[in-house]
Amino acid sequence: MKKIISILSIFAIFSSALFAWELGKYGEFKFQRMGNSNVWIMHGPAMEPNRENRGFMNNPAFIEGKHGLIVIDPGGNYRVGKKVLEEIEKVNKKPILAILNTHKHGDHWFANGAMAEKYPKVRIYAHPNMIKEAKAGEAEKWYGILNRLTGNLEGTKPFKFPAYELKDGQKIAIDGQHFVIHHPKKAHTDTDILIEHKESNTLFLGDNVMKNRLGGFDGSSSILGNIELLEGIMKNGSYDLYVPGHGPSGAKEETVGPFLRYLKTLKKWAQKAYDNDEEYYVYKKEVSKELGPIAKWDAYDHQMGKHLNKVYREIEEKDME
Repeated sequence: MKKIISILSIFAIFSSALFAWELGKYGEFKFQRMGNSNVWIMHGPAMEPNRENRGFMNNPAFIEGKHGLIVIDPGGNYRVGKKVLEEIEKVNKKPILAILNTHKHGDHWFANGAMAEKYPKVRIYAHPNMIKEAKAGEAEKWYGILNRLTGNLEGTKPFKFPAYELKDGQKIAIDGQHFVIHHPKKAHTDTDILIEHKESNTLFLGDNVMKNRLGGFDGSSSILGNIELLEGIMKNGSYDLYVPGHGPSGAKEETVGPFLRYLKTLKKWAQKAYDNDEEYYVYKKEVSKELGPIAKWDAYDHQMGKHLNKVYREIEEKDME
């Protein structure tokens, strides 16, 4: 009996290693097919990059074409990219033909190098603003941030930058799969693309939507622009699946709705502070009370105040125009 139990234990360990990437306390991660579509996603841990998650916290995805695969946002460093590639190969042996990067932040595209190492002819696409800003210093900036937080950036340099441009409204066919590119002028950043995959009726949102965690807004971003973008998404059209940059994918209301609610709540209280000639932070408690469960998202405590300040300044700047 003990021998049988021992054999079963070994088999369980082997099976786990075979079918999923184990990431300590965060559990196991693997690619899952989205319904009956040809879209596969591995949803990463919904928290900031750290040593325990090794910098893996986005949602790498791939679309299966006739001859190969199209990858979207492969991950945040070379080592993570190697693991993502291993997980892809467990469910699909076709070669990677193309990679699409949604924006300039390294936690989404630093794994390009791991993919290109195995597939040197892979075409890597992004918005021209992303390519320009990444080469102009954004890559180095994010390398410093992620290396400090995770200590897991070995092999990431030299950066594998996108070489092919995607512009707003562009339609592109790759291996029989059809995509429409949407570029908001300024939302999460000024480098973003949203990717519409026609065959599966899926919309890849990038970091214009997050769920269960909050990220930063930098100088190239606009919270008011992000709100405008998401309000348009909520009103116009309907996709079978909405894929955020971080957090679980799902239907429109459950995926886009919470982040839009978060941003609109910030705007509401920042506007009140501005109208009353008060400081933005006066209403932080009211913001948290109104948001309820959203106030428990990862990084909320040190991001919300920054976001409230930013939207306050955007309201002020708009009033001065």
